[in-house]
Amino acid sequence: MKITNLVQGSPEWLAHRANHFNASDAPAMMGVSQYKTRTQLLHELATGITQEVDSATQRRFDDGHRAEALARPLAEKIIGEELYPVTGTNGKLSASFDGLTLMYDVAFEHKLANDRLRAAFIEIADDDTAGHLLPIEYRIQLEQQCIVSECERILFMATRWDAAGNLLESMHVWYLPDVDLADKIRSGWAQFSVDLAAYTPPEAAPIVSGKAPESLPALRIEVSGAVTASNLAEFKQTALTAIRGVNRELTTDQHFADAEKAVKWCSDVEERLTAAKQHALSQTASIDELFRTMDEISAEAKRVRLDLDKLVKARKEAIREDIVIEGRKALTAHLEGLNARIGKQYMPNISADFAGAIKGKRTIDSLRDAVNTTLANAKIEASAIADRIQANLTALRERAADHTFLFADIAQIVLRQPDDVANLITARLAEHQAKEAARLEAQREQIRHEEEAKAERAAREAHDKARAAVAAIRFPTPAPEVAAELPKPAPAPAAPVAQVVRQIRPAAQAEEATLKLGEICARLGLTLTAGVIEDVLGIAPAKVEKASKLYRPSDFARICDALIAHVQKAKAGELQAG
Repeated sequence: MKITNLVQGSPEWLAHRANHFNASDAPAMMGVSQYKTRTQLLHELATGITQEVDSATQRRFDDGHRAEALARPLAEKIIGEELYPVTGTNGKLSASFDGLTLMYDVAFEHKLANDRLRAAFIEIADDDTAGHLLPIEYRIQLEQQCIVSECERILFMATRWDAAGNLLESMHVWYLPDVDLADKIRSGWAQFSVDLAAYTPPEAAPIVSGKAPESLPALRIEVSGAVTASNLAEFKQTALTAIRGVNRELTTDQHFADAEKAVKWCSDVEERLTAAKQHALSQTASIDELFRTMDEISAEAKRVRLDLDKLVKARKEAIREDIVIEGRKALTAHLEGLNARIGKQYMPNISADFAGAIKGKRTIDSLRDAVNTTLANAKIEASAIADRIQANLTALRERAADHTFLFADIAQIVLRQPDDVANLITARLAEHQAKEAARLEAQREQIRHEEEAKAERAAREAHDKARAAVAAIRFPTPAPEVAAELPKPAPAPAAPVAQVVRQIRPAAQAEEATLKLGEICARLGLTLTAGVIEDVLGIAPAKVEKASKLYRPSDFARICDALIAHVQKAKAGELQAG
């Protein structure tokens, strides 16, 4: 926070306020001020023209400053530190503090006690930490003070004193920063800046005061059996001209005021003619022309009165509807602009109760102010949602650009809070990676099984071919007489075979089975099946996992020994056969 040493109410202080968004104006900006509308604040900041302070208002200001000075020692006693009235800024936002501690960690705000605060403190009761129960306009001002000073808490106090400086009434409560309200205030000033830049001061509205269509001459009728004196013809011409000249194109507050005055005027004409007619009747039994003339004027006045009264009501309702429709169209255009900024139609429907906002409003200006304030609040809400959508889309692009297929429900995802979206991205990516890893492992396992099965088939086929080839060999059987003369083959020496067999290593039971059949065949340079190793060489696999036969690393040496022994046996049998 930047401290500006200005005295409240001084010309320098007023100039400073004109160039900043002040905490005391924040309630009006949010459309909840009792003293100023949002439209009035726009006009003041755009033109620099403020309402003149009358004597009653100045007296109220003076009473407030006096009570604030008297209450500051009470606040210092509660806080336990000395307080300093200062004006501070944080960027474009500004706040005038009734008191601030030296470290800026605690602030003090004072108001004159009033009925609204008394009602609020009844709800607050004895809980001096229930500052969130204060009326909204006070909370908005206090929250902007928190934004500007970044203080930890604010002592809010309301007091009343007598002329001698004796305390008559005192209430206080601690206000703690509200993050959500702070975001709304920042968004509110952002939208206010946009509206302020586009603001065009309206033409000065004239003082609205209705006037009757025409001042008619006093109606004078004298009769004595016949009409002896009358200005009825002149009265008729003036009255009908005035009646028929009543404006029926109602667009401004002045037009409505004139029309309402004309309705009353026409009613008055009817009453005056009726009274004159009754007066004439009291003087004569019948004067046909007089009565017809008076009836004609009265009927015309009545017709216009009734038509104009209906027209006033219809036009008022039409203008109310037009103002509401304008507000809805402006909100729709704002949402379309936000969707264009985002790039897709992700914005949800933003509800704005324009019809509710204009209830109880009588003038066109008050109708427009109510709709414009409601529109501004809806724009603030929509812009905040658009910013959240933009942040979520950025997070998705940065972290999941290659995995957009995981976020088919993106239209719903982008509306969530950024922290939720970050967690969702992490969870979906982790789940996808786990599934992908499982898929790749299953694929690799399938390939291993297929390779092992292929190797076993090849070994089995080679073994079958070898056996078939051996079986196909046919040795000629010698004639008995020749065979008798052939020398008997010497028995194969058993020692080498026995010696080799004794050299087969025992199995190492403590070893883990990790050696696969394919690796054994690769080392030997020839293909063996698990069946050959077990049935022929007598070495069973140490472990079976699905279709894989696993051996201990030391089994390889045993397989080699057994294979050598088997070959030696085969050789010995071949020598015997030879």
